Amino acid sequence: MDAYDLITRNASEVVTEDEVRALADDPEGKRAYVGYEPSGVLHIGHMLTANKLIDLQAAGFEVVVLLADVHAYLNGKGTFEEIRQTAERMKEQFIAYGLDESQTEFVLGSEFQLDESYILDLHALELETTLSRAERAMAEIKSGDSVTVAQAVYPIMQALDIVYLDVDLAIGGMEQRKVHMLARDTLPSINEDSPTCMHTPLIADLATGIGKMSSSKGVTISMEDTTEDIEDKVNDAYCPPTADPEPTDEDEERENPVLQIFEYHVFPRFEQVVVERPDEYGGNLEYDDYESLEADLESGELHPLDAKGALTSYLDELIAPGREKINN
Repeated sequence: MDAYDLITRNASEVVTEDEVRALADDPEGKRAYVGYEPSGVLHIGHMLTANKLIDLQAAGFEVVVLLADVHAYLNGKGTFEEIRQTAERMKEQFIAYGLDESQTEFVLGSEFQLDESYILDLHALELETTLSRAERAMAEIKSGDSVTVAQAVYPIMQALDIVYLDVDLAIGGMEQRKVHMLARDTLPSINEDSPTCMHTPLIADLATGIGKMSSSKGVTISMEDTTEDIEDKVNDAYCPPTADPEPTDEDEERENPVLQIFEYHVFPRFEQVVVERPDEYGGNLEYDDYESLEADLESGELHPLDAKGALTSYLDELIAPGREKINN
């Protein structure tokens, strides 16, 4: 796999392709970042973007993980003391999950976001941003039913973080797209370049396949989960024998979250996936790529229950080191 294919593997979107290809042509020493609110334990959403960071490290990038304590405070996630304690635990969990510590720089937002130069640049961006534009950028990630002034400032700070972290590539889930487009539109107003961005997919709700999986509602998978927790959640997951389920009766689009987790979590981390089956049911199935597993589910060769059993085992293997950190 060449550098561009590795960098863009499982990405939903890159902005722009030409900019990412230029980075791929000379990735050594380039810097990529993801920002995370330290608001709880690592869950499957964090792990998806972490998988992309692992890909980027393999391609030669240096990785910056912003543990956004100021953002978390603005979003009502606790006191600074509580948030920073959570940030330290998250740092340990990211390393346990697989980030190369020697290629990863962990930064607290408060290390630079309270400096005078940052605040002055922030005010300059505020002058260029309407309240409605800031609210649209924050819509996917705000908490509560209404937007506070603090939450409206939040996406403008995200735009400025890209400059102050001196990164070449900004990574986020598709819910971050509006924030990144805000950054591309407004940063030139303070004589900074529009950032190159990459967006990762969103995993559908585990129980229904509708919408996105969320740690604040519905069922999610996190590093707090025991082996038994993971088994129960995966066994109860929505998994029709297809990658393209029919919409609901209310015409809501659906995805197959079991297949999504195989594609975005398991196959990027394991060279081969083995689905164990008794000989009387055809014996084990071995897959070197996601597409083969999906094809067997579609054809009926792979039963959804057997797929769920394998997914439980591989997810548990990925989560176990971080779970041990939490327990210790």
